[in-house]
Amino acid sequence: MTDFDLIVRRARLWTDHLSAAVDVGIVGDRIMAIEPHLTNTAPVEIDAAEKMVSAPFVESHIHLDSAMTVGEPRWNESGTLFEGIRIWGERKQSLTSEDVQARAIAALKAQASQGVLFVRTHADVSEATLTALKSLLAVREAVRDWVTVQVVAFPQDGLYGSPRNEGLMEEAIALGVDVIGGIPHYELTREDGVRSVERLFELAIQHDRLIDLHCDEIDDEQSRFLEVMAACTLRSGLGDRVTASHTTAFGSYNNAYATKLMGTLRRAQLNIIANPLINITLQGRGDTYPKRRGITRVKELWQNGINVSLGNDCIQDPWYALGTGNMLDPASMAIHACHMTGRAEMEACYDMVTRHGAKTLHVGDRYGLEVGKPANLICLDAIDPYDALRRRATVTQVISRGHLLAQTQPPQCQWHGA
Repeated sequence: MTDFDLIVRRARLWTDHLSAAVDVGIVGDRIMAIEPHLTNTAPVEIDAAEKMVSAPFVESHIHLDSAMTVGEPRWNESGTLFEGIRIWGERKQSLTSEDVQARAIAALKAQASQGVLFVRTHADVSEATLTALKSLLAVREAVRDWVTVQVVAFPQDGLYGSPRNEGLMEEAIALGVDVIGGIPHYELTREDGVRSVERLFELAIQHDRLIDLHCDEIDDEQSRFLEVMAACTLRSGLGDRVTASHTTAFGSYNNAYATKLMGTLRRAQLNIIANPLINITLQGRGDTYPKRRGITRVKELWQNGINVSLGNDCIQDPWYALGTGNMLDPASMAIHACHMTGRAEMEACYDMVTRHGAKTLHVGDRYGLEVGKPANLICLDAIDPYDALRRRATVTQVISRGHLLAQTQPPQCQWHGA
């Protein structure tokens, strides 16, 4: 008797541990059974062969409006954050809706084929026509049947970098963004930076939006807007509705101040997003030797119970010429650059691109491998997270809303000898 639309057989589920082999029965867009052996059949059956099945990857931080623009109009030869901003300032003058949508959807398809079904993208709202934002809002609707996209209104040039930018932010909110963004360390003065954080919190409360600010993405140990964000989070009571992205200056703070700040972050319970691929590349450019790694204190934040997730940030754009959108790449870089090579630490890095990312995006009951939840899951050619990370394992099947969205065969070597 066929009671299910799709069954994944002999799956070892990764939640916070690896389960024994089970069958997962799906009806419509929901997980309806998780049992050691389902006697039913289904029109579509997948044999996981006792390999790992996981909830999908979560892309916590990416810029889809700039994806796949590397070399346009020129390459970032210095490799610095600020040259990237200047190049993007030139490129965004020629944006069209067709251009942004085509590149963004191509990037989303590449990510979804590698198991990413939840994405938070930033859209530059410093450009008068708001072309990038309007295009990504259209993309959000176009792909909603197979991937969940959140759009952040991001004032790349600063909320107060131009007299028009605050008005553009308010227009972006009216257009329906999911999240309010900012960049306090790029404002003209520290006072403007503090004012921008306070204003963005006001707007988020007024319009019931999540908050995700690019914060202290700089090597300057005097850039301390994370403490401002933490204070605003405590005073507003917004807690995990708030996210601080990058926070790379945290890696340059003296330990006495960092210890004090860590206590404030524990109280605030905001989220932190690290982007290891990008920040180990962009930061430390002004150092001689030793060169700073330029990444926030991922390991210590995790040890202190603060929700940390990871993002790719960029795919082939003015800030980063490489990237495929594979979430195992930033997880692997975090393992290396943040000294997270213990078994539990490596598993934590896998969680940072799955369930911790889901918490950052505030998706609630829409995520997870439990009966009654949406049938979003991925099968990997790996026996556990360590194996997946070590080999950058292929995601062999991607199931989105109960449907088989993508299937990929792992590469095979034919050994012919000497």
